[in-house]
Amino acid sequence: MKEKIYLIPGLMTDDRLWSRIIPLLQNDYELVHTPIPHSEDFDEIIDILFNEFKEEKVNLLGFSLGGYIASYFAITYPNRVNRLFSVAATPGNSTEAEIERRKQKFAVIEQEGFLGLSYKKAKSLVEEKNQNDDELIKIIQDMFMELGKETFISQLTSTFYRKDLFEDLINLSIPIWFFYSINDRLLNQEAIKKLLLDNHNMNIINRVGTSHNIPLEEPMLLSTYIKDWMKESF
Repeated sequence: MKEKIYLIPGLMTDDRLWSRIIPLLQNDYELVHTPIPHSEDFDEIIDILFNEFKEEKVNLLGFSLGGYIASYFAITYPNRVNRLFSVAATPGNSTEAEIERRKQKFAVIEQEGFLGLSYKKAKSLVEEKNQNDDELIKIIQDMFMELGKETFISQLTSTFYRKDLFEDLINLSIPIWFFYSINDRLLNQEAIKKLLLDNHNMNIINRVGTSHNIPLEEPMLLSTYIKDWMKESF
């Protein structure tokens, strides 16, 4: 029987986020896409997930906002988690500057309506070496548009209420891995510094590049790390 990994996507991403990594892992593991519950309250989100997870202990992998949610779940219900893997995410709180930028996005929607992502904007979100990958850019556009305005507002609003989870995470006795791109401009750099400088047992891995959408842009590399993570135990 294959061991199960629950995969939590990020802001405005769905099961298509995993489309390039599933073929690399499905022979070894049962991969379960777990959408972010529709709520602006992290406590409500993780309580919904608590009831969705059938096993006594789960392996949790979260991308971006999903990485924060997976971390929040792990510190709240540590007896339910075997392992935690956070991709393109930090456990830090939201900065005032980040909150202000997100509020401006709401103002634009109020004025212009929900327009989705233009091809140019979606292209700017991927690493330079992948900017000729039209399939990749279309996946990003399609996920954003099809999830729609209500999901965007709900998920973005939830990020206003992030608290710093770092101290709680380092006290957990489970394998915890973080994987991110060094020049990912969507990440809180102060939180990254904290991960790199403080003493803890968490495994911090980075790659040179700007990619945020690592599951779609670096599936081979990520799948290798996931296999190593799944072999680790405390």
